[in-house]
Parts: sequence; C-alpha cells; structure tokens
Amino acid sequence: MGVRTWIRDWPVYRQLTGPDPLGRGAAAQSGRSRSLTARTETADSTARSVCPYCAVGCGQRISVKDGEVVQIEGDPDSPISRGRLCPKGSASKSLVTSDRRQRKVLYRRPYGTDWEELDLDTAMSMIADRVLAAREQTWQDADADGRPLNRTTGISSLGGATLDNEENYLIKKLFTALGAIQIENQARI
Repeated sequence: MGVRTWIRDWPVYRQLTGPDPLGRGAAAQSGRSRSLTARTETADSTARSVCPYCAVGCGQRISVKDGEVVQIEGDPDSPISRGRLCPKGSASKSLVTSDRRQRKVLYRRPYGTDWEELDLDTAMSMIADRVLAAREQTWQDADADGRPLNRTTGISSLGGATLDNEENYLIKKLFTALGAIQIENQARI
C-alpha cells in the first residue's frame, strides 16, 4: 500500500476533502464498515415471540436463517417493551444457540453419583408414574367430619417467572385437576 492510498483511505483526509466535513457519515466509515450488513437483513424469516426470562412479557423479534437463530432483538410493535430489552433479554440468543445448552435428558438415580442419559419417552413415563403414585398415596377424600376434600398434599408446584402467562395458566389448571392445593408462582412471591 502506497502513501497516497493510505492518505486517501485516512478518515481525516476524507472528512476534510469530501462532502462530510463534520465526519458523521461516509467520511467516518472504513471500507470494512461499508461492507458490513445487519444479520436481520440476510435472515430468511422473522418470528415474533415473548422474552422467556421474567413475567413482564417483553416482545422479541427472532431472525432465522437456514433454520438457525441469527439474531434476537426487541419488538418495536410490542406495547409492553416498545422495542427495548433488559440485558438478560438482549442475551437470550445464547439461551437458544449456546453450545453449553443441555439437549439430552439426564437422570441421577437415588444415592447415585453419576448422571445417565435417558430417552425422552422413558423420562416422561417415569415422571407420570411418580406423579400418579404420589397422588394415590396422599389422596384425601374427606376430613374427620366427613366434609369432602378431594385433594392431595403430596404434590405441589412452584412455577418460574421464565414461563409466560399461558404456560402458567395451563400448569395451574393441570395441578388443580390433579387435586394439588399447594400451587405457587415465583412472580407472586
């Protein structure tokens, strides 16, 4: 690279000799900066979602290219967040794309020291069997005076604020249908 090329590419030279004397536009851009494009411009599709971290429900736009999430940003059309996200919401792309994300069902047997992998069907069957057994063992039809109770105290639920309102509603309905009375949510505590 010659001296003349270097001077011509120098931002101060472009600022003083070009149409941008304040250096706020093209004069401040390098060749590399001009060649960059936003990840959202090259995306195949954009989906709308809700941030999974808390119960506020901030809107997100999720840009997808070739079946992979390439960008998650605030949704300016959301009446709740108006395009803004907190630091956790802004970093939610790593929740989906991190190489450290657990993608297998792991199980540690009682008194075990090692984790073993299970297929999803086996894990779901184990959970269902345990829920039904706990319900059956602790079911209360009536109190001492014969008043109907129809409840179980062997099952409880503590929901997290990472779920949205619809998921928490369905969990509440599920545990109520099972007869559980100890149902709480992190957002209320």
